[in-house]
Amino acid sequence: MILSLYRLATQAAAPLLWRHLAKRAARGKEDPTRLYERQGLTHLPRPQGQLIWLHAASVGETMSLLPLIEALSDRARILLTTGTLTSAHLAATRLPQTAIHQFVPLDVALWAETFLTHWHPDAAVFIESELWPNLLCGLDSRAIPRYLVNARLSETSARHWRRAPKTAQRLLGGFRAIWAQSTPDAARFTSLGARNVHEWGNLKFTTPPLPADDQALAALQAALPGPIWLAASTHPGEEALASRVHTALLPAFPNLTTIIAPRHPERGAEIAGLIPGAPRRSLGEPPRPGTPYIADTLSELGLFYRLAPFVFMGKTMFERGGHNIIEPAHVGRPIIAGPHLENFLEAAELLHEAGALVRVSDEASLTQAVRTWLQTPAAATRAGDAAKTLFTAPPQLPDRLAIAILPL
Repeated sequence: MILSLYRLATQAAAPLLWRHLAKRAARGKEDPTRLYERQGLTHLPRPQGQLIWLHAASVGETMSLLPLIEALSDRARILLTTGTLTSAHLAATRLPQTAIHQFVPLDVALWAETFLTHWHPDAAVFIESELWPNLLCGLDSRAIPRYLVNARLSETSARHWRRAPKTAQRLLGGFRAIWAQSTPDAARFTSLGARNVHEWGNLKFTTPPLPADDQALAALQAALPGPIWLAASTHPGEEALASRVHTALLPAFPNLTTIIAPRHPERGAEIAGLIPGAPRRSLGEPPRPGTPYIADTLSELGLFYRLAPFVFMGKTMFERGGHNIIEPAHVGRPIIAGPHLENFLEAAELLHEAGALVRVSDEASLTQAVRTWLQTPAAATRAGDAAKTLFTAPPQLPDRLAIAILPL
């Protein structure tokens, strides 16, 4: 009954959702030239032969899937769907030439049906916690096998699922196999009726480092003598916090540059309103020592990870979850994070034990943490070196998953 009501509710909400998409496009949060893809439509033909559909929500999940996509592309054509502009830009630059990218349709029954009728993949692979009922049920009605890789399920989410056990059994039990990130995640999936749950390793540990343009890096290094620190993937409230930390530290470090790279680059103008005079990279404005620098561009986070000796990770101070702390670790950068790293507990424990993660709780402790690593850059370098060695997974994991999903 819950799934039937959900199907009816999403169908009834379709006109409102379409207007919502149009407003997002007007604010630069959707690609207006590809908005029809959010309704499950496409102008691309389905390629002949076997087609594997993989879905990732955003950049971090897309990066995690890249090794698996490479392994699967030797066996079948690939369709990757994502939900954000940044992930679409990443797909355009990092996918194999034979792969196809499309924005995922919103989970409206008719839009899901349109999408699946056109593409009709031979298998579907979701990552982490991407569970869309209409798409999942549409796969089941077509007898298309579906898989969940790098799966995670918090205890809070598990409690919500337990309130609807039949729905949980229908959606989670429909996966042909689930590969969980950790033992607790595997146990929670199993308790909710999922079957064939495995724990083979974390795909995030096999993710290649984010790329960076060497010429752009050299230009920024020449323009900024330092010191520098980076507030990465920030959310509302964290940009103002970083600006206040910058102001507090400026007397001791007159040439300090605080780079603020918002999670959603389209918020650049909003952030500039909070920090008058701060140059914006999206407008081609050069950085100035002693002033915060708003890095509101797409797909350049790897550049700023290499420019700054350490990173404050966003969505850790005021919102639950946190963003991917493994990405800066891959390029040898230690991390400062707020109290919320629920999505990366295993990685946080490893980094903390290695001395490469400092947890803070408020503005004062963040200021002190930044001050400490600015004053002792050698200590930050040692912590970054330790971080770089931490995240390894069995090198054969992507191939092993590919064979399980699509046997030779």
